[in-house]
Amino acid sequence: MHARAFAILLLFATVLTAQTRVRARDLGVPFTGAPGTTNSIVDVAGVTVGHTTLIEGSAVRTGVTAIWPRGKATNDPVFAGWWSLNGNGEMTGTTWIEESGFLDGPVLLTNTHSVGVVRDAFIQWQVQNKRTPGTNVVGPGTFWSMPVVAETFDGFLNDTNGFHVKPEHVRRALESATASLPAEGSAGGGTGMICFGYKGGIGTSSRRVRPYTVGALVQCNCGRREELRIAGVPVSAPGKSIAFHPEQPGIRQERGSIIIVIATDAPLLPHQMKRVARRAGLGLARMGATSSNYSGDIFVAFSTANPNIAAADEETSLRMLANHALDRIFTSVVESVEEAITNAIVGATTMTGYQGHKVEALPHVAIQEALRKHARGSR
Repeated sequence: MHARAFAILLLFATVLTAQTRVRARDLGVPFTGAPGTTNSIVDVAGVTVGHTTLIEGSAVRTGVTAIWPRGKATNDPVFAGWWSLNGNGEMTGTTWIEESGFLDGPVLLTNTHSVGVVRDAFIQWQVQNKRTPGTNVVGPGTFWSMPVVAETFDGFLNDTNGFHVKPEHVRRALESATASLPAEGSAGGGTGMICFGYKGGIGTSSRRVRPYTVGALVQCNCGRREELRIAGVPVSAPGKSIAFHPEQPGIRQERGSIIIVIATDAPLLPHQMKRVARRAGLGLARMGATSSNYSGDIFVAFSTANPNIAAADEETSLRMLANHALDRIFTSVVESVEEAITNAIVGATTMTGYQGHKVEALPHVAIQEALRKHARGSR
């Protein structure tokens, strides 16, 4: 099949899946808090998400996800903070977030061995589109960029050392980003990921904290089957555990990672965003995860409030939510992360990939049976 025709077919399949897919609430999973309109990160006004999903032949199971805080039409940075629960992973650009308090551009997600090409491809996109970064500290007439690219490892299902992610795939994710409900499960950067021993990937959710909104998007590749909790109850399904290849001893259910992206329109400053990012770990813990030694559990949070603040040359004014009002934001972060991870699992389907490796999706009936057993289903 011609590459362009394949891309169109893949895009059509992704859209169709997004329209017909089942999410955790459809199965009766009870969650606390009130979700936004799409129950996703794009409920935060201005946020857009784009995926490039690469499923080719028997060995390519990977991709790229782009999360734009203010959409691709602007280079206006946002206040941000980040946090590493366990650091066996990578998120580029975090030292500048820590130093400046700003996230300048999108958050890009991919596989471990494609971080470099994704980072470079975004800078190329900026140059080609004459998009000078909003926090250019070098001075007039120069170009300086510090992209944020995060990863989880997909080498069990994907030929990760084949380096299949190319600059055009990054451009597609960047330019296809919309404010529509993002595809979940095996989509974008989450295409080849494994979550709690089942097929995982991308998941998203949101909460209304009037007058504000909090949204979460995860790329889930962490946890063990015996750890998994949904709505607080243990969930297991019949069948064999993943048969790991003897030549890949480093790939185990407990040796995965998770990237969590939190967005809000609440007017929070960088030190407050760091506090928000830390709370993502509590949502992960609700799922039963213990963040093993080999896990890269890295979180970034940003606020779309205070537009144009990075352009100020001298003293300026801004808005800030008082610290004593943060509890409801913290609660919504925990709730939305828990549901986003559950949606990543529910939205995934069984996948066979590299070297014939197969990862089963968690059957929806197993979730419903566990909820009934523990009387936790929705009424």
